[in-house]
Amino acid sequence: MTSPSVAGLPLAVSVGEPSGIGPDLVLTCHRDRALFNLAPFFTVADVDMLQSRAARLGIDISIAAIDRPEDAVAVFPSALPVLPLENRHEDAPGATNPANAAGTIESIERATRYALEGRAAALVTAPIEKKALYDAGFDHPGHTEFLAALCQRHSGHSVQPVMLLTGPELSSVPVTIHIPLCDVPKALTTELVVSTGRIVARHLKRDFGIAQPRLAVAGLNPHAGEQGTMGREDIEIVAPAIERLRKDGITVHGPLPADTMFHAEARRTYDVALCMYHDQALIPVKTLGFDESVNVTLGLPIIRTSPDHGTAAALAGTGQARTASFIAALTLASRMAAIRAGSAGA
Repeated sequence: MTSPSVAGLPLAVSVGEPSGIGPDLVLTCHRDRALFNLAPFFTVADVDMLQSRAARLGIDISIAAIDRPEDAVAVFPSALPVLPLENRHEDAPGATNPANAAGTIESIERATRYALEGRAAALVTAPIEKKALYDAGFDHPGHTEFLAALCQRHSGHSVQPVMLLTGPELSSVPVTIHIPLCDVPKALTTELVVSTGRIVARHLKRDFGIAQPRLAVAGLNPHAGEQGTMGREDIEIVAPAIERLRKDGITVHGPLPADTMFHAEARRTYDVALCMYHDQALIPVKTLGFDESVNVTLGLPIIRTSPDHGTAAALAGTGQARTASFIAALTLASRMAAIRAGSAGA
């Protein structure tokens, strides 16, 4: 028996890079849907490619082409619902091909559109291989930036995407993300810390059901700057941001030394760690829960989750891909959608 859909809506799943483990994860999760009590989902994919991959994996599964997202809930108990791609995907595990890029982009665009149109409860994205897309002319820095552009185009409003990595032991957010470490001090501003903190607090209330979110803010420098003796960014940039967030009524502590804020006792004092750069946020989350962590994009008008790993092309088609993070992404997307729907109706 599977979890009920949210207001009769399925989850939309983009299939990701076809030479990676995205198709494997989609197929395996549908096979194991009852075992993990997964809510109904559909994927936007090439039916022939999925059937070929299922045969490679030895997965006995029914795959049903559907015409509309609304058909997925009824189909899901007996078959994997697939909205067929117009652009084809070849089944060549481990071998990226720029010719597949059009289908990969189409899958993301259509799955996102269904969520934006309210025809899917949330969006779950399988990993993409950015170089394969770049070679085909893709002009966005990454997956998240592309989703933000799609949401902005649809809504007509500016979007600030915020990356939340959440696992069973820790949730953290990097304020600056995919930039070189040497560029972080230049990119870090009080306004960026404030806007990120506000988005995090808003989504913790709306999508996680936390009435009074608690944020812990890491300092940029060792020992949070040691009162300015190891850099003044924590005094001049981070501390003023914390004061502004407090004036908003947000419970926030810091700047804290990053080397002492991730042990078990410290983690019990906050809901999310707000970190100043990519590795400061991601290393502790992945260390504490590598297989169970989920990448959530906050700041979008839709709910988006993704497994916290890459395409793992070497494992594609072998049956060795671990499904824990993808299952966690599906489960969390369904839970967030239910909480959001409940808060909207309250």
